[in-house]
Order: sequence, then C-alpha cells, then structure tokens
Amino acid sequence: MRNGSETMEKDIFFTPEGLEKIENEIEFLKTVRRKEVAERIKIALGYGDLSENSEYDEAKNEQAQVEERIVKLENMVRNAVVIESDDLNTEIVNIGSTVSVKDINSDKESTYTIVGSAESSPLEGKISNESPVGSGLIGKKIGDVVDIEVPKGTITLEIMNISL
Repeated sequence: MRNGSETMEKDIFFTPEGLEKIENEIEFLKTVRRKEVAERIKIALGYGDLSENSEYDEAKNEQAQVEERIVKLENMVRNAVVIESDDLNTEIVNIGSTVSVKDINSDKESTYTIVGSAESSPLEGKISNESPVGSGLIGKKIGDVVDIEVPKGTITLEIMNISL
C-alpha cells in the first residue's frame, strides 16, 4: 500500500531525463496551453448562442483534454521511481542500461536503451522494460544468449555489451 491508500498504484520508472521531460510538459500545459484554451473559450463565448456554437464546444473539449493530460502526467510523477546512473552497473541489464545485442539468426546487431514504459520510444531505440525484448534482457549479462517471444515468433539475442 502507498500512503495508507486502499489501491496499490504501479511504480513508473524513469531516467532523470525522462522525468524532466514529463515535468516540463506539465509546466507547459499549466502555463501556456491552459491560457490558450481559456482565450479560445472567451472568444467563442463572444459569438453568442452556445447551443449552436461549435467553436465553444471544441474549446471546452480541448480544455477537458488538457486537464485530463495534466492529471495523467501528475499521477505519473507521483508514482515515479527515478533510476539514477549511480544505481546502475555494466554487469547486469537494468532500466537505464544501454544494451548492444546480436540476433543469432540474422546476425543483425542492435542497440537499445531500456527505459520505463512511460518513456519508451522504439524509433529512438528506447524500449520499455515491460516490452518482450526489454523484459527479456533485464537481469542478463554480457555473453548471455536469450530466447524472447515476440509477436512474430521467437528471437534469439546475444548480449554483446552493456553501458550506461
């Protein structure tokens, strides 16, 4: 239990950079986006009859989306566990590790940084610790060969290097 509450909320893992990015987005939404949307609502109110005022409806919907995003991000920050590089080593794959692997079947080499799910961005090489590959690599060492179930079947990866 967390803070005596009845529900157990899941920890959300972040690198320091990932948490800073979320905090910056919250600040932007609170200071810039809220004002922009409030201004749109004010302008739409000037158009008169709200029953047929699509600009007003759109602005109110956008306001709800901004507020929902703020709440979601604040909950993420509240449940954040920051993985500091001091907590990591290059012996074992963990969240925050950068891992070079070789696909045994195709001989293709790839490099991934293991991050928390909220921070994942596969196009940038940042994969979630909860993804099949991420979870399959966690806890492994250089030289380990791992069979991982992915949507397309099973891949076999050899861990070539672990860095921070």
